[in-house]
Amino acid sequence: MPGHFEPLPGGGAAVALDDVEISIIRSLAVQLLELIGPGPAEDASGDPLAELFAEGPSEPPADPVLRRLFPDAYTDPEGAPGARGADEQKAHSAEFRRYTENDLRAGKRDNALAVVRSLDALASEAADEGGAVLKLSPQESQAWLRALNDLRLAIGSRLEITDEDDTDLLYRLPDDDPRKPMVMAYLWLGGLQETLVATLMT
Repeated sequence: MPGHFEPLPGGGAAVALDDVEISIIRSLAVQLLELIGPGPAEDASGDPLAELFAEGPSEPPADPVLRRLFPDAYTDPEGAPGARGADEQKAHSAEFRRYTENDLRAGKRDNALAVVRSLDALASEAADEGGAVLKLSPQESQAWLRALNDLRLAIGSRLEITDEDDTDLLYRLPDDDPRKPMVMAYLWLGGLQETLVATLMT
């Protein structure tokens, strides 16, 4: 079980984590929460109906990580800027973003919070023993899977990973490269994500 998820009887997944691993995942999840930012409810008047119909932004985020987490819905990868139909795609993307981004952000916040809360519940046991076994329900496992994916997208964006060749190059980085710790986290989270996917498919 160390380093990878295994299925639990009756559903869900479990993984053994040491206190350093718990601290790293929690820290990354908190950073993701800070990056995503507070929801509309933080600034709302307290009217749940108004909050329900609140519109989100229509422009893509300026931060490249947030653009990766909240990409345009209508884009032509082959299309050049100014190409025929590009303005129409931009308008469709803006409209789609206006009505969906708030919900997408809320979902990503919920997933990251689920990770933080489950690790906080494990913290005292891990502190006493130097590590602990994290046991997730099927619902918690799904939240973890989505959060791990978001964390890898965020780190991959910071590392400017766009395809498999980029990942291969990262494996060969020298130990003194300042990107090395981030690369190790990216690869480690990828391993956790893969084993969690395999666990949930069994």
